[in-house]
Amino acid sequence: MAQKDQKSVVITGAAGGVGRASVELFHERGWRVFAVDVRKPEPEFPDAIVSLEADISAADQVDLLCKTILTQTAGVDALINNAAVQITKSLADTAVEEWDSVHAVNLRAPYLLAKNLFSALSKARGTIVNVSSVHALATSANIGAYASTKGGLLALTRAMAIEFAPQGIRVNVILPGATDTPRLVAGLNRAHVWGADANARKKDLADKILLKRLAKPSEIASAIYFLADNEQSAYITGQSLVVDGGATARLSTE
Repeated sequence: MAQKDQKSVVITGAAGGVGRASVELFHERGWRVFAVDVRKPEPEFPDAIVSLEADISAADQVDLLCKTILTQTAGVDALINNAAVQITKSLADTAVEEWDSVHAVNLRAPYLLAKNLFSALSKARGTIVNVSSVHALATSANIGAYASTKGGLLALTRAMAIEFAPQGIRVNVILPGATDTPRLVAGLNRAHVWGADANARKKDLADKILLKRLAKPSEIASAIYFLADNEQSAYITGQSLVVDGGATARLSTE
């Protein structure tokens, strides 16, 4: 059972690098965490964390997920739309079904979750943090489906911020840069794209970043927490926070 006055947060993509770091941080700060992923987390979360399996690309599963959450909490203080999938194909080779599957998780699910949890967020005068990517600002070849969803998430954030403000709901979006997660490593193992192994590509990426290193998942989680917490960011809504070590600050022509 939730403690009296304990805040509640829903985090999607909870089993992954940034998602898991976010779950751990909110839990450490005393929030009741509903950790959502399509697969069981390994290792499993502590018993105090409510771990829920759902495929948020399916609208009916999102409906059921939200109903389950609302049987356990009346208000939702924060919704963290972190779950994402990525395919690495040229747009010409991307099948319609693949395009739709990426958009269903990365862009439609945040809308569905916000819609289904709107009353609970209103009751708590809560917050929404959408997790986009620097690929919304500048991207590369063979990642067009993913980049388009991340750009769309910026526009959706602004729309949510405008429409939800009368209920006291703040909505912001974070744009992480290269973060040292299993997803990044998997992407860097695409030798047919990069022509180098993952470790060499990670070093190459780090060398191009102003701070000369990749982000830690915990650093992205800290930025998410800042935007979610009404005590730290009470007057911020409809905004984009880039957390990329300065990667997008430099002109690509330099």
